[in-house]
Parts: sequence; structure tokens; C-alpha cells
Amino acid sequence: MPNPLILVVEDEPHMRRFLRTTLRANGYHVVEAATAREGLMQAGGRNPDLVLLDLGLPDRDGREVTRELRRATRAPIIVVSARGQEHEKVALLDLGADDYLTKPFGAAELLARIRVALRHSAQPPDALEEPVFLAGGIMVDAIRRQVIRDGEEIHLTPTEYKLLATLVRQVGRVLTHRQLLQEVWGANYTGQTHYLRVYMAQLRHKLEADPTRPRLLITEPGIGYRLREEPARSRIDSR
Repeated sequence: MPNPLILVVEDEPHMRRFLRTTLRANGYHVVEAATAREGLMQAGGRNPDLVLLDLGLPDRDGREVTRELRRATRAPIIVVSARGQEHEKVALLDLGADDYLTKPFGAAELLARIRVALRHSAQPPDALEEPVFLAGGIMVDAIRRQVIRDGEEIHLTPTEYKLLATLVRQVGRVLTHRQLLQEVWGANYTGQTHYLRVYMAQLRHKLEADPTRPRLLITEPGIGYRLREEPARSRIDSR
């Protein structure tokens, strides 16, 4: 995606300056808003490729702004906020935010999250993706429904495979417990977080070199899980 346009909705001048400088230095176009009202107007009028949204705006609640932005645009929304409470992050992700960065954060982490979000948004919903995922000695072959670790085939149960495939399709993004439970088990199981704990432990035991110190299947405490992205990889389509 050449020179994406990023909308920064942030009321603190020094943070806005940091984001503007970082983004422009890395080839992004930037449009800024200091209030929720201005941000929603810019989202509707400028059609940004991605939105960086601060929650501590002077005129609107962050959850409400997230909900309205999601109605106004399909662009990824990355929340950037000093609020680090787990329930806040979960609520925003379930409302449609794509990711969450807690202040303070570094430029490298910000840029990595932006790259992930933009790449996912660039994939049409019905696009066929490369059927192989590679990372950390793990290969997932969606055509054969095979999982290979260091050259050896690993047997996964159907549920384990579905959970892994869900994480692979969203590689690099945090998925909430609710999102994973709904995708893997169905809408009637969104409160059964113990299912995830059990099956994630099983996956780590089978796929991680040291299940107690996972490198790929990462826990976002109180929120959900993320499959860590590595540079040398391709993606999966489990359809």
C-alpha cells in the first residue's frame, strides 16, 4: 500500500507531535484531530487507511468514539491510551478496535502494529491467501491440514487445528477470549474461557520448544492471545 493516510485522533500536543514525526519519517501521510468530533469528521471526509485513537479526548467517551468510527469506516483502528485496564482493552477490541497500545510505547512497536493492521485490511474478504504459514520452526499447510514442527508432523485434534488456524489468519493481532471462543466453538461458548486455557496449553505443549516460555503463542493477560509474527512467513487460508 503506497503512502497510506493515517488519521491521528489525539488531544495531547506532544504525543501528536511524536506520532506525526514518526509516521512521516516512515513514509505515511498524516491528518490530525484533537477532539472526537473533529476525528469523526476527518474519518468521514478523508477516508483514512488507518486510525490511531486516543481514549482521553475532551468531548467524547473512548468506547463511544470507537463504536462510531467503526460504523463510519472499515479502516483499522489502533487505540493508543494511558488506560491500561484489561477490561477497557477487551471492551474496545470487542467494539471493533483492531489493536491497543498502552502509553508509553516506542516507535518500533507502533510501526510494527501499524504494518500488521494495514496488511490485514488490504486483504479482500474473499481473497485466496498462500496456504502455508512458516514461523519459528512451525509450518502449517492448510491444503493438507498438516502441522510440521522441525520437519516432524504434529498431530492436532480438529479443535486444536481450528484454534491455531484462527490465530494464523490474524497473525500479529491480539484476539480477545470472546472472539476466539465465538470463532472456534460458537456464539454459545463466549463465556467459557477455560476452554481456551486448556486448548492453548495443549497447542503450546505440541508446538513450542518450551511451553512454559512460549515464543509464538503469546498470552495478552486478561485479554486474549496473539500469534507472534516473524519476518519469514506466509499466511494460511483454512477454508
